[in-house]
Amino acid sequence: MAKTKKKPESGGLDLIENPEAFVSKTEEFFNNKKNQNIVFGVGGFIAIVVFAFMGYKYYIQNRNNEAQEEMFQAVYYFEADSLGKALNGDGNNYGFLDIADLYSGTKAANLSKFYIGSIYMKMSDFDNAIRYFDDFSGSDMLLQARAYSLTGDAYMELEDFEGAISYYRRASDYKPNEGFTPAYLSKLALAYEMNGEFGEAANAYATITENYPNSPESTSAKKHKARLEGLIVE
Repeated sequence: MAKTKKKPESGGLDLIENPEAFVSKTEEFFNNKKNQNIVFGVGGFIAIVVFAFMGYKYYIQNRNNEAQEEMFQAVYYFEADSLGKALNGDGNNYGFLDIADLYSGTKAANLSKFYIGSIYMKMSDFDNAIRYFDDFSGSDMLLQARAYSLTGDAYMELEDFEGAISYYRRASDYKPNEGFTPAYLSKLALAYEMNGEFGEAANAYATITENYPNSPESTSAKKHKARLEGLIVE
């Protein structure tokens, strides 16, 4: 006796061909009190998360605006080379240390860390300079690479050439450009040379001459590259 084929279940196809069935099933789902509680519970949780996020953004924006106003006097002192007042305030206005602490999480607090690192560099407090530059995080072309380079300078002053190499490499690799990268590569080459890595130093100079031939650093890079290659041969 031949087997009869079982008719395939229509499944979701019925819902497409018969929209009323979908509406009916939806009403049935929502008419169930347990399902209502689940839906409203999930919806309420999502709403709470959204409102909390929006509230936090609003709070941070206000805090950032306030911090930027507080920074005005500290920046003035920094540019006037009144480093103590720029760092610690003047009794009436906050210094960068206060702003970084009191307005944590804002863009102004983050930028304050760059200023603090720069001030400590000028004060020859290289350990604190490294600490604050490491805490700074920027996304623009100039400041983040500059922070890496200054951190490299601090390590050079401490005669930690490995540390200097690491940060000069970061500076030269960060969003390479004609304006600043050749200078960072020159610093990298010097750090390599001070660390006795003449081949790596020559390679750094070669990168300048090959990738940035029109830069002010290109001419001296050629001379230093030739000098280092002579040392390698010897």
